[in-house]
Amino acid sequence: MKVLILNGSPTVGGNTSIALDEMVRVFDDEGIETELIQIGNKDIRGCIACGTCFKNGKCVFDDAVNEIAPKLEDADGLVVASPVYYASANATLIALLDRLFYSTHFDKTMKVGASVVVARRGGCSATYDELNKYFTISGMPVASSQYWNSVHGNSKGEAKEDKEGLQTMRTLARNMSFLMKSIALGKKKYGLPEKEEHAWTNFI
Repeated sequence: MKVLILNGSPTVGGNTSIALDEMVRVFDDEGIETELIQIGNKDIRGCIACGTCFKNGKCVFDDAVNEIAPKLEDADGLVVASPVYYASANATLIALLDRLFYSTHFDKTMKVGASVVVARRGGCSATYDELNKYFTISGMPVASSQYWNSVHGNSKGEAKEDKEGLQTMRTLARNMSFLMKSIALGKKKYGLPEKEEHAWTNFI
């Protein structure tokens, strides 16, 4: 099994990395392969709603989004992590997620999603909710933990002092592992849920 991890922080080895490293150790123990990609330090532009992806099957801007798309298709789970900036996720990460989820038309149903947020103090729950919306519009079960998936730290390395936050990360990784394994067994026996033709409705 595979988990794709997107680190939305521009700081390599920062507090967001500390939170994710805690998860990776658990995934390793669970026999789950991980690939971690640093996103926050890349130059990624936002979606322009041109619709080219519906014709070409990929985003018109050929950058990290198109590189990550096949990795997401191949993965059983997706972890998206971000530092909190003004009660919101890093704008670079949001630009990537908007385009990644909009331009990829493969079925994401039952891939397990988990969001991780890191802040000095406030804005964690707002950012957590923001990131989870990508999963819940795509038929992806959301992995939970013993608390909202957040870790606190300001200066680089301070997240190591948040014992409860790091425990939350370990619990999240264990719960996510269980969900992915359970879904894999369920798919073998029952397949995926039946899909209806989408009923598009516009409100004017």
